[in-house]
Amino acid sequence: MNSDIRDCIAPDRNPRKPNITLPKGSIDTHVHVFENRYPLSPDRGYNPPESPLSELKKLHATLGIDRVVFTQPSVYGTDNSAILDGMNALNAETPNRARGVCAMTMDFTDAQLQELSDQGIVGVRLNIDNKGGMPLELDAIPELEARIKPFNWHIEWLFPGKDIVGLMPVFEKMTTPMSIGHFAYQPAAAGIEAEGFQALLKLVRDGNTWIKISGANRVSATDLPPYDDCQPMARALIEANEDRVIWGTDWPHPNKNEVNPNDADPVEAFGQWVPDEAMRKKIMVTNSEAFYRF
Repeated sequence: MNSDIRDCIAPDRNPRKPNITLPKGSIDTHVHVFENRYPLSPDRGYNPPESPLSELKKLHATLGIDRVVFTQPSVYGTDNSAILDGMNALNAETPNRARGVCAMTMDFTDAQLQELSDQGIVGVRLNIDNKGGMPLELDAIPELEARIKPFNWHIEWLFPGKDIVGLMPVFEKMTTPMSIGHFAYQPAAAGIEAEGFQALLKLVRDGNTWIKISGANRVSATDLPPYDDCQPMARALIEANEDRVIWGTDWPHPNKNEVNPNDADPVEAFGQWVPDEAMRKKIMVTNSEAFYRF
């Protein structure tokens, strides 16, 4: 086995019920499923924990989440089988319950893209942060946009937080909508006046970027709650453009090696960041519903 591929820890297998009630129709915009039956990419950077669809369903039932967006993880490369199977299973149980964001190369045919769209794929993920997650060169973005525009897809980004300023010329040229995961990996300790966070605010204000206030345990100074230091970032993003803020659990928190929160913790943190129930509904239902075309 490649010694550079690290084993990451499992999520908390016993999620507790959070102390807030999420809005009816809430959408979790960022999950993965990992099952041993799916082959891992040799180019991956980590070995994920077994995290099957059955556990995701248990989690959402506990947290009070009704709908979900599966996000293609880097460890599967451009083999989207795991998220497609998860989407199709949930949509067979409850129509219009799941959507997905896939990975692709330019070798994908229009017929393949149409098949993905028919199953509920609504975007393409470009993951610069994790090994194996970026199958394209940055200069291919215009071609990618041209390929996905007929399907009304967006591009979802994940990148090291320090890279945001250098990537701004790429982002500002984009004509398709885009999303960014996990606060764009801007460290909470740097504060909202930091150059990177100010660049993120500009993208959100300009209106072509949706930001996931997810992955608090990745940007907070501490792996475990209360994640109070993320609150200024969340509130600044909402103030910048409340129509462009969405949320997700990031379950099962892959590529973590020491400790994971109980999944009630980020829900409760969200409740602290967003105390107004109407704004919670806007973020968790209205914005996500429109962006992912539920």
